[in-house]
Amino acid sequence: MHRPIRIALKAIAIYAAVSLAVGIVMAELTLHPVQRRPPDTARIARLYAQSGAELQAVSIHAADGAELRAWYSVSARDNGKAIILLHGIGDNRGGVAGYGQMFLQQGYRVLLPDSRAHGESGGRLATYGLRENDDVQRWVSRLYDRGASCVDGFGESMGAALVLESMRSEARFCAVVADSPFSTFRSVAYDREGYFVGAGRLGLEPLVGRTVGLLPAEVALIYARWHYGVDLTRTNPLDALKSSTIPVLLIHGEADINILPRHSRILARANPAHIQLWLVPGASHGGAASVAPQEFWFRVLNFLAQHDSLSPGVVAFGN
Repeated sequence: MHRPIRIALKAIAIYAAVSLAVGIVMAELTLHPVQRRPPDTARIARLYAQSGAELQAVSIHAADGAELRAWYSVSARDNGKAIILLHGIGDNRGGVAGYGQMFLQQGYRVLLPDSRAHGESGGRLATYGLRENDDVQRWVSRLYDRGASCVDGFGESMGAALVLESMRSEARFCAVVADSPFSTFRSVAYDREGYFVGAGRLGLEPLVGRTVGLLPAEVALIYARWHYGVDLTRTNPLDALKSSTIPVLLIHGEADINILPRHSRILARANPAHIQLWLVPGASHGGAASVAPQEFWFRVLNFLAQHDSLSPGVVAFGN
């Protein structure tokens, strides 16, 4: 056998072996994210007390029996509306607790769940919407059972994808705000593979992810389905949005290299009649509220107020 052919075959074998190992590791890390406990309840309680609200620990049980835990707080200016705040991967309810203070000031009831396999919630695996869809529906029911007149959804990163994905079967949201979501799990998996092999600095994640990174990503998807029965290719917020009539505000930082802003562009094109898109110059992943805080809150609060059926009117934040 000619030497160039032998070298090519060895290179292919090495690439296949490395792809197999990397794919399995990536699948395990994806399904078993680091589970960090939420911050001290007393600290968040003091923060919310500034709005005259008490912080309560609440829980529900998922369809598979997993206990899901959350914080719940009712504003002293309670207007009957409620909002669910969903955090990102590897995070917990504390990661979005800061948003809750502003919503409390506006009279919202605030629910901050730990997603399954995150924080203090149970669940053996994070499934990026496959099982979380039903979890979100149960939380929505809990809020309406407590007398909420309108329930909105707000998610960041993975939480953004979860709230969008839940719209496939949850039609009771009055409106949804999604900050830095992905469009489909497969496409973001390709992007991540491209980023990990060093293409992030060059903006070549999609290209590299669909070439060099394609095999490891597909191995991870196949392994998750074979070993755990979790078909992550079915976690597609894009499909959920296509047939939904729920008003959605998409927010994405133009400097985001974690989940590329093209994902929100794709989502916005899927249903322009019901989706608004705000691309934020200079904002990194989930960074819109830090880069442009006044505009962030003006847009978010006015969007929700315009679409909440029992809204008292448009919020004049920052004026």
